[in-house]
Amino acid sequence: MSRAVQIAQTGGPEQLKIADVKVGEPGSGEIRIRHKAVGLNFIDVYHRTGLYPLALPATIGMEASGVVEAVGPGVTHLKAGDRAAYASQPPGSYCEERVMPAKTVCKLPDAIDFDTGAAMMLKGLTAQYLLKKTQPQGGLKAGDFVLFHAAAGGVGLIACQWAKAMGLQLIGTAGSDAKCALARENGATHVINYAKEDFLARVKEITGGKGVKVVYDSVGKDTWDKSLDCLSPFGLMASFGNASGPVPPFAPGILGMKGSLYVTRQTLFTHIATREGCQAMADDLFQAVTSGQVKIRIDQRYPLEQAQQAHRDLEARKTTGCTILTL
Repeated sequence: MSRAVQIAQTGGPEQLKIADVKVGEPGSGEIRIRHKAVGLNFIDVYHRTGLYPLALPATIGMEASGVVEAVGPGVTHLKAGDRAAYASQPPGSYCEERVMPAKTVCKLPDAIDFDTGAAMMLKGLTAQYLLKKTQPQGGLKAGDFVLFHAAAGGVGLIACQWAKAMGLQLIGTAGSDAKCALARENGATHVINYAKEDFLARVKEITGGKGVKVVYDSVGKDTWDKSLDCLSPFGLMASFGNASGPVPPFAPGILGMKGSLYVTRQTLFTHIATREGCQAMADDLFQAVTSGQVKIRIDQRYPLEQAQQAHRDLEARKTTGCTILTL
């Protein structure tokens, strides 16, 4: 048996309940892993509220680190005793132990501890595919301006550091002066407190009226319209989350009026759908972390039993950097 955080129905943080669940043996293409730490992500809120529906009852959570206890037939890249970490479908990481598909579970380098491994996979792989694979027409080169919303969050702080290593001029937005300072400390070239300033006006000022090549936006509804206006002609609007709510329907014709813009809605799980693709992205992330280019900042730790409070703090935007649940 394993303790797990489950939801029997969708709703607020109070729906997160500790339950005892049975853990079986891994089947073909599966592993059994005992977790050391679990990562917290905003997608967990989407699952809890039903924005992204799950079959109920459900254990939520997309990311964790631990030790492989057993492998099923056909699994060749892992063995019992391996240190491992993952960001993976299906949800279910808020637990002590689970059986899961092995495809997106990666061996964790010895130089990376379990807490860091749990905190970095979903957010780090997201930053990797955004900056390396979700690029505007003509790509990105040193000196280019990009706008990154929620720059003091878990994905944002990793992206700030990685963008700096790539030579990009990242303009980061956040909702307080303290969060803006944190983004700047982590490599943002410019920061904007959108609670005090009009981020569109500041972006135009910073870029001399030209706008940015790409906007990376996990906020959604509240930032969408002005973000489009921040783009230079042929710029790319890269949506990857809805922290403020889903983006309302819009007429494609406005993209032409605003400069022949491109729009894409990305999800990590498309990018890591193959074992080879997932491993290549993880190797890039591991190299960035072990080289010191990217440091994973864990600012909050909660025991598994306090998952409700972790969700309350996440939704209230009280968190910075990465958050983990400890076991």
